[in-house]
Amino acid sequence: MAKNILIVDDSALVRKQLSEMIATLNFDIEFAKNGKEAVEKATSFQFDVITMDINMPIMDGIEAVRQIMQAQPTPILMVSSLTTDDATITMDAMDLGAIDYIAKPGTMNVGKAENREEILSKVSSLSRISPRRLKRKMARPVTRERRRAEPSREEVQSRPDVSSKDIEKIVLIGSSTGGPGLIEQICSSLPANFKHPVCIVQHMPEQFTAAFAQRLDKASILPVLESKQNMEVLPGHVYVARGGVHMHFAKKVSGKIVIREEKNKGDNFFQPSVNEMMFSALEIFNPKGIVGVILTGIGDDGADAMVKMRKAGAYTLAESEESATVYGMPKEAYDRGGVQEQLEFSRLLKKISTLR
Repeated sequence: MAKNILIVDDSALVRKQLSEMIATLNFDIEFAKNGKEAVEKATSFQFDVITMDINMPIMDGIEAVRQIMQAQPTPILMVSSLTTDDATITMDAMDLGAIDYIAKPGTMNVGKAENREEILSKVSSLSRISPRRLKRKMARPVTRERRRAEPSREEVQSRPDVSSKDIEKIVLIGSSTGGPGLIEQICSSLPANFKHPVCIVQHMPEQFTAAFAQRLDKASILPVLESKQNMEVLPGHVYVARGGVHMHFAKKVSGKIVIREEKNKGDNFFQPSVNEMMFSALEIFNPKGIVGVILTGIGDDGADAMVKMRKAGAYTLAESEESATVYGMPKEAYDRGGVQEQLEFSRLLKKISTLR
């Protein structure tokens, strides 16, 4: 039976461009020109997936997402121009239940095979998410308040100087579709006395990672930073890999460990890539001090590195099918033998936040 998609956009050109691409998936396609029309259609029929524009007349995409997810939870893919403002708004939509986003046609080269592949892959993957799973997810609202713990954020930042030479363990987290909200929960759950650096690769374009890091920083008692060339990796800090470059690590003559940005994309579909971060970490850190984590996401990024890390003695964790929005990346890592423990997200969260 054919899948059903609702394309929501006030631009006839964007509707045409997206429908021509999605038609290759043999979906039945419906259209809405604004949020109000989208809500009416989405609450009277269960679509398999919805693409949602942000800025529209009558009702914008954010309010439409809110109403649809409350009345008839549906996998929603935000269509975003890759600007800083849209990055913030898109993440607001994901807080309300939207699953992922794609670049708006016109802000990229739509004809480029890679961009078409990403759009089709995300539409196809989201269409396989059951409404029942989304209803369960919506029934468990996430609280994202900074942990009320002692010492305060100011005291954390005013501690005596720490150095990368003091690192005993490092936590490496890879995530894609469905991941930003989970990353936010992890950051907000880390206690003030958490003494390990946390490095995160969340598949995002360059314009999104700065806004994402700022958002995480507000939710966390620990400092959260977007990675930069030569930035020292410090205990008790969280680093979000900058979009458009791979996050690598290097040890200086002084013994300090810093972030190195690799601009060569290589054979990776995503940049930053989880594999790239994890493979590089194995060259710099003691494998027995590495904790590797794979969360929800499309594809297999990180799977090969998790295998290598586990064989080298690292502690490897993955989100289980029970909670993963898209059981792709964790499944590949598990099937290849790279996962020591596979856990539902709330249990995985506790493992990370209580690391000693």
